[in-house]
Amino acid sequence: MDEFHPSIRVREVTPFSDGLSPAFSTQTGLLLQRIYRARDINDTQQLALGLAGLPAPGLLYGIGAAVELLITALRRDQSILIVGDFDADGATSTALAVLALRALGCGRVDFLVPNRFAYGYGLTPEIVALATQRKPDLIITVDNGISSVAGVAAAQEVGIRVLITDHHLPGREIPAAAAIVNPNQPECTFPSKNLAGVGVIFYVLSALRAALRAQNWFAERGIDEPNMAVWLDLVALGTVADMVPLDQVNRILVHQGLQRIRAGQARPGICALLELAGRERERIVASDLGFAVGPRLNAAGRLEDMAIGIECLLSDDPFAARALAVQLDELNRDRRAIEATMQHEALQILAELDLSDEQLPWGLCLFDGNWHQGVVGLLASRVKERLHRPVIAFADAGNGELKGSARSISGFHIRDALDAVATRNPGLVSKFGGHAMAAGLSLPRENFAAFVHAFDDQARLQLALEDLAVELVTDGELASGEITLDCARQLRDGGPWGQHFPEPSFHGTFRVLQYKVVGAKHLKLVLTADDNNAGDSATAPTLDAIAFNVVDQHWSGHLPERVKMVYRLDVNFYRGVESLQLMIEHLLLD
Repeated sequence: MDEFHPSIRVREVTPFSDGLSPAFSTQTGLLLQRIYRARDINDTQQLALGLAGLPAPGLLYGIGAAVELLITALRRDQSILIVGDFDADGATSTALAVLALRALGCGRVDFLVPNRFAYGYGLTPEIVALATQRKPDLIITVDNGISSVAGVAAAQEVGIRVLITDHHLPGREIPAAAAIVNPNQPECTFPSKNLAGVGVIFYVLSALRAALRAQNWFAERGIDEPNMAVWLDLVALGTVADMVPLDQVNRILVHQGLQRIRAGQARPGICALLELAGRERERIVASDLGFAVGPRLNAAGRLEDMAIGIECLLSDDPFAARALAVQLDELNRDRRAIEATMQHEALQILAELDLSDEQLPWGLCLFDGNWHQGVVGLLASRVKERLHRPVIAFADAGNGELKGSARSISGFHIRDALDAVATRNPGLVSKFGGHAMAAGLSLPRENFAAFVHAFDDQARLQLALEDLAVELVTDGELASGEITLDCARQLRDGGPWGQHFPEPSFHGTFRVLQYKVVGAKHLKLVLTADDNNAGDSATAPTLDAIAFNVVDQHWSGHLPERVKMVYRLDVNFYRGVESLQLMIEHLLLD
């Protein structure tokens, strides 16, 4: 893969409100004001992260019918079965549903998470058949279900009602469920279309609690009314791990969840996963949930059974939770080893194609019969990051079928692209679903070659050549007086940062004073601001910096005297002392 070099250009983001006088408080520094304006934030009210800023649950289309369905189930002591997805969003959604329903007085609630290799995604007829053995009166889907037309029909045939809670984009046909709550339904006017699955079920259960309170349910049953905020740690984890855009609604949910975790009010399983990842609970930020906790939770669904992850989140016993977290950590180590092997094999496939940059497909499909179904999504993501084009990695699913996981680039809506390919080529694709940037699909193995061409054709139809260039958008250059520990602290506390509300990054040129390889593949550097940033480089302060995963067999072992780079300001905490560290995202070497 290293033979291919997509062109790279750096662009400074332009503030949407440039020239205006935004109403920021005096506590908001000039650097943060500039950064917020570039993210279309013009008023401190847009930065308010209190729970009072959340839209009312009643704005979600279908939530009234969902609440009535749940109240009936509770009053009749019916059996409820939660059917979740097999990723971190699905696991947190499932755990939240089970915990909250129990606290609301439901005496008969259980969960079922399909094994992705045996049953596939969503509420399939096969999952319904499995669920029927538990004799539920009501199935609640979390983080799935909006495309489960056949599964809902199968449930109806055996007399099981279905409540769908989902956030994925609906297809042409909507399941005939008893109730559906999904902000992306065409009829839904909820102001945020970006809720994760865990956010949707949080809203449904919050509305249920309010309705039960109005009906005097808690007094009748002699139970304490639960505080829904106690589960915001789960909401924050699922929201960040699913990489949904952090609009103001999601920033509120994530911020409030982080506050609870830092205060020691998180689920024992989340605390155990943070500990195993080497993260200090009191200091975590959103990226810790995305890069440390999420992958360990996801490893169970990728390699074995997500039930391990859900049980870890459900456990009230810190010792039991830690034992389950250790299993998840071990699975994540296995996942990383499998992924490294698959990346090496993908390199070989591309090398054997012997293509130049210009000959490389615009929409790239990769397949190896030995690849792991649960890891192809990560592989597609890694290849996409290297080659900057839409990528689908396929694995053999048995029975003559291939399962693919797709990752995309800005400007190429991957689910819509798959829809266009399937529409133009009837029978080519068995099924598909997903989002703008990620999707999954299945197709007969004999259709792979035809699909490869059809997908590349679609990419060439939708993309322009300049879309394949890597554009690094930064918040500009920093003056030497802004490259400080105090600014790093302000930026850390100015989040939560995440998808569509990116953590601030900057570009600049620096003098290299020292560098060495650490951990076999990382570069640790000592820098000073270049003459353009600071007057006299001899008296300029030195800066510690680190670049992760930049050393491979092609590295020359030499850095020039000056380097241009894209970086973030980070607060390094070691042995009780905070210090400034530059986190290098890209070394721009000629």
